[in-house]
Amino acid sequence: MSRFITISAIAVSYFVFAILLNSVGIVILQSITSFDISKPQASTLEGFKDLSIAFVSFFVAAMLPRLGYKLALMLGLALVTVACFFTPLGHEFIFIQALFACIGVAFALVKVSVYSIIGQLTDSIKSHSSLLNTVEGVFMLGSLAGYWLFSFYVAPQQQHSLAWMNVYYPLAFMCGLALLLVMFSSIKKSALATKQNVVNDFVAMLKMSYQKLVLIFVISIFLYVLIEQGIGSWLPTFNNEVLALPNHVSVQITSIFAASLALGRLLAGQILKYINWYRFLNICLIGMALIILLLLPLTNVSSLSQVHSIFDAPLVAFLLPMIGLLMAPIYPVLNSVMLSSLERSKHAAMTGLIVVFSALGGTTGSMITGFSFQTLGGQQAFYLSLLPMGLILLSLYFFEQQTHKKTAAKAS
Repeated sequence: MSRFITISAIAVSYFVFAILLNSVGIVILQSITSFDISKPQASTLEGFKDLSIAFVSFFVAAMLPRLGYKLALMLGLALVTVACFFTPLGHEFIFIQALFACIGVAFALVKVSVYSIIGQLTDSIKSHSSLLNTVEGVFMLGSLAGYWLFSFYVAPQQQHSLAWMNVYYPLAFMCGLALLLVMFSSIKKSALATKQNVVNDFVAMLKMSYQKLVLIFVISIFLYVLIEQGIGSWLPTFNNEVLALPNHVSVQITSIFAASLALGRLLAGQILKYINWYRFLNICLIGMALIILLLLPLTNVSSLSQVHSIFDAPLVAFLLPMIGLLMAPIYPVLNSVMLSSLERSKHAAMTGLIVVFSALGGTTGSMITGFSFQTLGGQQAFYLSLLPMGLILLSLYFFEQQTHKKTAAKAS
């Protein structure tokens, strides 16, 4: 029973954070209309979220074993519970920025803790993989559910109203429920590694970043997350301003993007059994570029029809988010290939670099797209994603060459 409570606690925690983290695109759209701010201003939410994750993650690996994973989970959940409860009481954009900073700090604590707790709950590679995939699956379900939860609070006829912020009351309740489950769970405190300290972790990360293989990898990760967050965070605003969909319909349509990401990763796991990862990722990137080139011109005429519900939306509104199917496999495959080429002793330092550069890529992508949206328009902003796609194709070539050399060196 205690094992079930612990698994339930980490699953519910991940579900709630999936809603909070992936709501940034919805909140950007609502903030632009509710607080009358510019798109570049709204794009700073990604920075408050991602830079908080990066900053805390940089320190958390060495500190958490000393703090204890259960206490770290409770601190993270308590922080977002309080932040969600008080956010609707504030009527300024700065309260939203503070909320996302809290979400970032808390998620850094929760993610590292959850991954470590899964190791405590399993005793084999098979059981570890099974539980980890289950928890990540719950995360994707949370991401999908979040779009619909928020859409219920977005009033179709009151776009400038702040009533949508009441969504944070049920989210505070869900965070509080997860906190109670963690309190009653039996999570062990790890044995401390006496020689481990923050300085050693920093040095390990810095040393790794000088390696050619690692440098190419982090550039690839940075570019990928730049594309994903640039499109994902601004898709609700694109639906609203370019396709002329009401706010609540724009949010509901964006849930297709989350569903596509989930389905894409599930399908990729099977496809990669039969095709080389490098060839597969090239196909995905070329397919993404074709979707942008073929579908964006169709958005020119979409605004001619009146849309009152999701059933009235034009076909292109449903097709464009399907880019997530091709986008989904890139990030996990790159991480898997990179980690598989390293000794296990270097995985923690490598994970730190992944988190940091993912966060930087997400922030950069959202801010560039927001600025482009403001100055060039939504279509042109999405067309600009073709540039990092081309750069990833180039970096993948060098990444494949370097991993091939490293594998050959290991075998000799």
